[in-house]
Amino acid sequence: MKSIIPQKRRRSREIALQILYSMEMREKTTPDQAIELFPFESEDEEVGSYASRLIRGVYSHRNEIDAMVRRHIVGWRPERMVIVDRVAIRLALFESLVEKMIPVAVAISEAVELAKRFGTDESGKFVNGVLGKIVRENDPCGKEKG
Repeated sequence: MKSIIPQKRRRSREIALQILYSMEMREKTTPDQAIELFPFESEDEEVGSYASRLIRGVYSHRNEIDAMVRRHIVGWRPERMVIVDRVAIRLALFESLVEKMIPVAVAISEAVELAKRFGTDESGKFVNGVLGKIVRENDPCGKEKG
């Protein structure tokens, strides 16, 4: 896949977050069903394509990603998190650690911004803290700063 500009990636993440959120609300929805319900016609083709890739990737790797999260949030389970926070964390971990599509610093920054925009007053701090712990374990020397 060719590289797309950061603004288009940001819009793709916003769409992916919204669709993944709706999938959490309707538990038995598949990525294809959820994508079909979202009006992509008004979006740039690259934006829609990248959003679809994120949605399918997060969905297919969610158990692996949630296992990473469980190791770092003592006393919490991903299922108990605010849905927006959980989805933002999953997106960041998929893009940076699973697929290595973007540097971890960028993934964290983008996830924090999504959480602030769509989540609660505390979402940005929570998402930053969880992702920071996970990244430190997976990249203890800070090699993947971006």
